[in-house]
Amino acid sequence: MPLTPDIRWIDTPAALDEACAEVAGADVIALDTEFFRENTFHPVPALIQFSAGGPAWLVDPLEVPCTEAFRRLLGEGPLKLLHASSEDLEVFAHWADVPPAPLVDTQLAQGLIGETPSMGYQKLVEHWIGETLPKDETRSDWLKRPLSETQKQYAALDVVYLVQVWERQREALERLGRMAWLEADGAELVAQAARSEAADGQWYLRQRQLWRLAPRQIEAYRRLTTWREGEARRRDLPRGWLVHDRVLYAIAETMPENRFELASVEGVKPTLIKRDGDELLRLVGEARHLDEAELPPAMPSPMAPAFKQRFKALKRVVAAEAEALGLAPEVLLRRRDLEALVTAHLESRPLPLPSGWRGERLNAGLVKALEELPR
Repeated sequence: MPLTPDIRWIDTPAALDEACAEVAGADVIALDTEFFRENTFHPVPALIQFSAGGPAWLVDPLEVPCTEAFRRLLGEGPLKLLHASSEDLEVFAHWADVPPAPLVDTQLAQGLIGETPSMGYQKLVEHWIGETLPKDETRSDWLKRPLSETQKQYAALDVVYLVQVWERQREALERLGRMAWLEADGAELVAQAARSEAADGQWYLRQRQLWRLAPRQIEAYRRLTTWREGEARRRDLPRGWLVHDRVLYAIAETMPENRFELASVEGVKPTLIKRDGDELLRLVGEARHLDEAELPPAMPSPMAPAFKQRFKALKRVVAAEAEALGLAPEVLLRRRDLEALVTAHLESRPLPLPSGWRGERLNAGLVKALEELPR
């Protein structure tokens, strides 16, 4: 049976500051959040949970703004533990305006130990502690007040076991000599969270069908997605509510010159034309009139023999190193990163080789594998 946590409810700034003072001297602090994100771009904080191994503090962000004491706790001092932290980092950036640091993501830690990557929190606790956590409140309404006792118990259990899990993970990582790897990955997560707006211009690279577009169409798609990311953030709307990627792709593919042509693009609704049609046409027009030298290169087809040959050669390098380390290959290098290497090699551009400990383990083999292939 899961333990019954000591729960401390916080609904005043003074109570939050008192809790911060109580855990400030701890070595580690486990953090979690509950949030709502169905009709906004930014997550709406509904609950902030933290524990240093003793009581579980549940902060009501509907009543309590982030205090300076909590910002200092997040940005300084104890090691912060989060599990599958990407969305939680967004919540903290929005509510506290500071990322948790230094950071350990226990999901990443599990992958570096050589266990199943992307392991969920319930399975993680079962694996290390032997307890089966309830899942009844997974889709609960966390904005409703008052929270039920069952909701509070569920939220508290999300942090009270994390310190115990980390103690066991840390021992395993130290035996393997991989603590520095995890620290580097945690620092990179924090850095990525701080680059959210700067990443708007790179969103287009997520599109798996870019290779089907000509350079001018690629540039149009890049401009359209960059605009959409910034506008979704500014209007605080889900990006799909503003305009879906597939619609922007269709616009870039068609390159409309006027509202009539824009209206004929599949997926473009009259409301989009009325609200943002002129801006969409302006962005497409900018791409249409760029000089050839300013356009991005065409993307190679992943179906072409030359692409497949290089991809397979690099994948073999990653698979061999992963097997030697006892890791899943995706922990070392993602498919997207392999494809970026292949594309750069085919275009005779500098290779976007991995940095840090991954680069130390992989780069020599990756470069050698490409050098041995026929051009």
